[in-house]
Amino acid sequence: MLQEVIEIDSETMRILLIEDDRDAAAYLVKGLGESGHIVDHAADGEQGLLLAREDVHDVFVVDRMLPKLDGLRVVETLRGEGVQTPVLFLSALGEVDDKVKGLRSGGDDYLAKPYAFSELLARVEGLARRARPEAAETSMTIGDLEIDILARSVKREGQEIPLLPREFKLLEYLARHEGQVVTRTMLLENVWDYHFDPQTNVIDVHISRLRSKIDKGFDEPLLHTIRGAGYSIRAGTG
Repeated sequence: MLQEVIEIDSETMRILLIEDDRDAAAYLVKGLGESGHIVDHAADGEQGLLLAREDVHDVFVVDRMLPKLDGLRVVETLRGEGVQTPVLFLSALGEVDDKVKGLRSGGDDYLAKPYAFSELLARVEGLARRARPEAAETSMTIGDLEIDILARSVKREGQEIPLLPREFKLLEYLARHEGQVVTRTMLLENVWDYHFDPQTNVIDVHISRLRSKIDKGFDEPLLHTIRGAGYSIRAGTG
């Protein structure tokens, strides 16, 4: 059932989970709740469609195979009615054609079962961020590194550093999360617009190139690899 609307802080998401598997739903409701989010649960497609129309959710997490009304039809119906809330599909159907069908029906992301909860959480949070972007800064400074977003220019110690478009986009995303750990999934989704793992070393290659340009020849490294977690850009060693 739809929970009573309550006041929540800006970091809390309200998520609609449409999942008929009782154990899977309980696991996700518990995990998302422990992560600080509010979860409404529907056990079939018809109930999910009704709750989705309430227009109070930040993200929909939708199982593809649902009783009464399957997940594809739910999302197609919502999109036809003008509901643009981001959708993450969950499915045991993990072939490329299945993912394409999900995305073409109006889904924004697709996660095949079995999945790691940490990845699901990162994807859900990524969808929510893109749906409600904050006012963007036009310039940023990290230590002696200066980034001009409008001019698409980068300087360190006053020295111009030429970057390729993808390198600049990567640096900008890292800089907007200064001091935070940025995961590989976050980079794939927000820098490459991939909603799946391409199973390539594209991130490693671009991180290496970016590091050689903004750190090589300077006393203090700014771009750090956080082993087993991702990357972080920050001034200082703390």
